[in-house]
Amino acid sequence: LESPGSVFYVSKRSGKKGVIFNLYKFRSMIEDADGRKEALKDKSEVEGPIFKIRKDPRLTCMGKFLRRYSIDELPQLINVLKGDMSLMGPRPFPVEENNKIEYKHIPRLNIRPGMTGLAQVKGRSDLKFNNWMRWDIWYVDNWSLGLDIKILLWTIPAVLKGRGAY
Repeated sequence: LESPGSVFYVSKRSGKKGVIFNLYKFRSMIEDADGRKEALKDKSEVEGPIFKIRKDPRLTCMGKFLRRYSIDELPQLINVLKGDMSLMGPRPFPVEENNKIEYKHIPRLNIRPGMTGLAQVKGRSDLKFNNWMRWDIWYVDNWSLGLDIKILLWTIPAVLKGRGAY
């Protein structure tokens, strides 16, 4: 509505065993947001290889709303149906960010990435990178159907509160 271009955003992500796939989202930023990322890289508010800015100037007004309530993530159900992702699991990183993770974080790639996971219900973007990785690896090492059900139930209030979503 506020910026020309597609309603959908397609991003190359690293999935299970590092296999690259196209992740689908509703576009929440201006059309050339990826091209402007380099100019903003020194403003990232997350330690580690992940790029996040709380008040990203590339976000549209509608995009802020979509992200706050994770509505922008709904097209990832297509990724789940295609088998690239599951409902629960570590979030997939963009390929260029995934290539910068440390060797000790590699176990997070042993399973399909998920639309939601422990890191999302434990703080989302407000988590420090190492804590995020600890939750992801703990999930991989301790997976159970019961844990997935708990994460699914924890996701509902996390999304409704919108905390840590940017």
